[in-house]
Amino acid sequence: MAGNSQRRNRRTSNKKGATVGSGGKRRRSLEGKGPTPPAEMRKGHAKQRIANARTRQAAKRPVARRGGKGTSELVVGRNPVVEALREGVPANTLYVQQFIDSDDRVREALKLAADRGGIHLMEAPKPELDRMTNGLNHQGVVLQVPPYEYAHPEDLSAAAFDEGEDPLIVALDGVTDPRNLGAVVRSVSAFGGHGVVVPERRAAGMTAGAWKTSAGTAARTPVARATNLTRTLEAYQKAGLTVVGLAADGEVELHEVEALDGPLVIVVGSEGKGLSRLVGETCDLRVRIPMPGGAESLNAGVAAGVVLYEAARRRA
Repeated sequence: MAGNSQRRNRRTSNKKGATVGSGGKRRRSLEGKGPTPPAEMRKGHAKQRIANARTRQAAKRPVARRGGKGTSELVVGRNPVVEALREGVPANTLYVQQFIDSDDRVREALKLAADRGGIHLMEAPKPELDRMTNGLNHQGVVLQVPPYEYAHPEDLSAAAFDEGEDPLIVALDGVTDPRNLGAVVRSVSAFGGHGVVVPERRAAGMTAGAWKTSAGTAARTPVARATNLTRTLEAYQKAGLTVVGLAADGEVELHEVEALDGPLVIVVGSEGKGLSRLVGETCDLRVRIPMPGGAESLNAGVAAGVVLYEAARRRA
C-alpha cells in the first residue's frame, strides 16, 4: 500500500546489507587443526564404528580396578594414564571420550600408546566411560591394564636351581600397599634375587601402582602368588631353603646370620603389625636389623633392600 514504505524499520528490499567484519571466522579457518587423528577416532570412519562396537562389548564385561585373577584394572584420569604409559605399565586398550577437549596430556597419551604398539585406541561416549569406571572422575581418558600373570612359588626356586644358583626370594606377609610391593620387586631385581611371593588374600597385588614403583623391573622379576603362605614357606624349607623372618624383636642381628649366602627366603611383614604369628613360628630364624638412629621400624621396601644388599654382598 501507498505509504507503507515510510513505516519505521520496514524492509523495502530482500537484499541484505553488508556485514561489517567476520568476527575472526575467516582467520580461524586458516589456522592449522593439528595432526590427523587415528582412524579409530575419526567421525564416520569404518574403523571408528568397529572401535565403538568393541567399546560397548568391553563395557559390558566386569572389570575390577584392583586387578586379580581373570579381571583387568582400569587407570583413570589424564595424569595417571600418562604416568602409567611413561613407566611402561602393560596395557591393552586406551579409551578416549568422544568430542573430548584435547590438551597436552591427552595428546601425549595418544602418542605414547601409538608409539608402543599393541594398545588399541577406542573412542567411547561419556556414559559408557562413566559406567566402566563406576562414576569415577576419568576426565575422558581410561587405560585398561590386563590381568597380571603370577608365577607359582615353586617356579622361583626351580628356576634358580636350574641356573646353578642358590635361590634368593622375598616373601611378603600382610603387605597391602602396592607401592611397597613395587619397591620390593625393584630391590630384588637390583640385588640379583629370583622373585617375590605374595599371599593370595589380604595382600597387595601387581597393580598399575606396583608396576610404576618397580620402575620397569617387574617385566623381568617374577611375582608368585601363594594360596597359603605358611605352607609355601614349609615347602621351601623341604627344598633346602632357609626361611629368615624380619622382626623388630628378632633373636639374631642381621650381621650374625650365616645363612645369607645360601638358598634363602626373606620374609617381610607389614610395617605396623610385622609378621603374623603362624608365619613367624614357621621361620627358621627371626632376624632384626640394627637401627642405631632409634627408628622403631622400616617399611617393607626399605627393610627388604637392606637384607638383600647384605645377602648380595656375601654372595659376591
